[in-house]
Amino acid sequence: MRPLPSRRRNSHGLSLGVFALCLAAARCLQSRCAFPASGEKGGVSSLPAEKVLRRTSGQGVSLYIPQAAINATVEEDILLSVAYSCHGIPTIEWKYTSNWGVQKIVEWKPGTQANISQSHKDRVCTFDNGSIQLFSVGVRDSGYYVITVTERLGSSQFGTIVLHVSEILYEDLHFVAVFLALLAAVAAVLISLMWVCNKCAYKFQRKRRHKLKESTTEEIELQDVEC
Repeated sequence: MRPLPSRRRNSHGLSLGVFALCLAAARCLQSRCAFPASGEKGGVSSLPAEKVLRRTSGQGVSLYIPQAAINATVEEDILLSVAYSCHGIPTIEWKYTSNWGVQKIVEWKPGTQANISQSHKDRVCTFDNGSIQLFSVGVRDSGYYVITVTERLGSSQFGTIVLHVSEILYEDLHFVAVFLALLAAVAAVLISLMWVCNKCAYKFQRKRRHKLKESTTEEIELQDVEC
């Protein structure tokens, strides 16, 4: 009956050893995941590379586009509205992408004169918040408008706005309707003039016949008198 206590003591010691190993492993993992103060330089902690990049992008440029798709009609003025936040004065660039290729629209820094491409001269107005306005758009202006905001330190952010420009069909129908109404009015005036002319010609012929009849009657009476 004496070997039983020794087995209990051995099992108790084994459980304590396993518990100690688990505690040591947990402390080791906690020390790896912790952010030591001695490893921070310039506000960047000693995080893994992926986390550092996420944190840097969060502190860099952020871009907000309230309306990513715009439908417009011909000859309409369109506002491509955006908003950004960053450190310092960034460089803002807009490009236009369509089936005909990629074109650079404008590039500027807020507070300075914008460098507008020749293809969009007198058609673009820039704003300090990064937005641009296009005047008198056409069907060929349909496509993708890409904005790129680049910070002075090199970090950048881009966004896209899709613009679809369609022709105004009801204006064409309105023009046709007005043209047909004008033709109908001209036709009515011509018909009225023809009716008046016909009426006048009929009255003139009637008077002429009446005069001829009277003159014939007078001649007959004169002949009777002479006889």
